[in-house]
Amino acid sequence: MTSSDTPPVPRRLPSGVHEAVRPGCALLRPETTESRKGVLDGAWWPRSRDIGTEPPALLSALVAHLGPVSRAGPDAAAWEGLPTRVVVDDHVVRVDSFPVGDGTVLITRGDRDIFSLLVVPPDAAPDAARSAMAQAVRVENVSDAEQILIDTGSGRGPVGRRGGAGRRGARPA
Repeated sequence: MTSSDTPPVPRRLPSGVHEAVRPGCALLRPETTESRKGVLDGAWWPRSRDIGTEPPALLSALVAHLGPVSRAGPDAAAWEGLPTRVVVDDHVVRVDSFPVGDGTVLITRGDRDIFSLLVVPPDAAPDAARSAMAQAVRVENVSDAEQILIDTGSGRGPVGRRGGAGRRGARPA
């Protein structure tokens, strides 16, 4: 089969996926190689801000899909009391967090393969959250997480930030 015979890769989510997205879901783009394009590799819509439940559930799901995860980098501005490590399926995942306020979580597989996921605020309206997640996984997406949250009305800027749209009105940490 020549390259011209290969069917085009769909640029939209498969039918029905959009409606199935609910709090607690994560969406990943299927490409997991260095050829990934776009700003984000996926999106996560946690059910709550419960640090004991939400990040470990995400990591467990990602390990099942991606294989062993060595590090997670959630935004410390969005979560209080982050542990320094989480055990997922008898494997220790280091948690490195910084109060960046950008609405993402970075996941490292191995020692160099990094995935950047949009984090949708738990209290986002379902339609806005679905739109944000769909935009985050589009190959041609060039918007960063903060802009997606603003554009889709999914939250008041990144997870954990209150009041104001984006970084303009934010005070430094």
